[in-house]
Amino acid sequence: MPYYPVLETLAPALRAHAVPRLQALRAALAAAIPTRTATDTLLLATWNLREFDTPKYGGRSPLALLVIAEIASRFDLIAVQEVRENLWALQRLQQHLGPWWDYLVTDVTLGRRGNSERLAYLYDKRKVAFSGLAAEVVLPPEAQLPQLARSPYVAGFRSGWSQLNLCTVHLYYGDDQADEPTRLQEVRSLAGLLARNAAQFQSGRVRTPGGDAAPAENLLLLGDFNIFQTSDASFRALGEAGFLVPEGLQQVPGSNVEKNRKYDQIAYHRKLSGMAHTGRAGVFDYYEHVYRDADAEVFAAEMAATSLKKFRTWRSYQLSDHLPMWAEFRVDDSDGYLARLATP
Repeated sequence: MPYYPVLETLAPALRAHAVPRLQALRAALAAAIPTRTATDTLLLATWNLREFDTPKYGGRSPLALLVIAEIASRFDLIAVQEVRENLWALQRLQQHLGPWWDYLVTDVTLGRRGNSERLAYLYDKRKVAFSGLAAEVVLPPEAQLPQLARSPYVAGFRSGWSQLNLCTVHLYYGDDQADEPTRLQEVRSLAGLLARNAAQFQSGRVRTPGGDAAPAENLLLLGDFNIFQTSDASFRALGEAGFLVPEGLQQVPGSNVEKNRKYDQIAYHRKLSGMAHTGRAGVFDYYEHVYRDADAEVFAAEMAATSLKKFRTWRSYQLSDHLPMWAEFRVDDSDGYLARLATP
């Protein structure tokens, strides 16, 4: 759970509104997302936090950051997209979560298409350890694209018996159409590049708790792909490169607020080692519990201080226009290890 002292700094009327809303949010999170475990499972998430944090609409309020922290605290490791040049909001979020949380972040992607964005990983050090691998992906000269609009970010982590090498992305959006040409080419180029070089991420060997060497590396691709539907060529390109989206995630609604587009994805390459998907996955709609349409009047004065006129637009810059997507993986492979030893 995050730290709550910031609630005491809110105006009495806002605090009177916020406390029951946070209570409702906490109950909904508990019902929708599996309880975190100490060693057995890993809750992996991806969340595009819209322009986190832009000052042009007043920036995130203390309450908004607390709501984001409440949601983030339900996961063990989160890939975050659209972190901006100023890291104050990310740092404040980490402080709300507690000193056992940490983050990794890229530099700013320059250029108009890069939109001055960073990519980040936020993780609970009690559950997840940074392996030391961190790099931005650069396409080779022979690639059909000179470079992706925003450089994907690869980082390695350890949790339980598993080694996770993650690559998070925020792919080009462009025109409002499925399989926009540049976006489609970005998916194909990146997924193909990672697949061709998967051995570099998956051939390493780590020591098991018993001291024996065993293959336990996994390559996962996750983030905001701006995919419209699973029938699109951009989604099929993941499968063609050998990336598999867990069945549980294929059944969940879209990750945009309207839940009609499959923008965000979590996929793993070929197979998992030292970990397994439990079948539990989803997206979480926080707007059913906080910053609801019914709450617009509560925030009217705060919104009036900006140039935004529509409450739904304004709240998307306080929280986001994406919903967090998550998947649960079992990372305790003790039974599998013993079974392998028992086999003659």
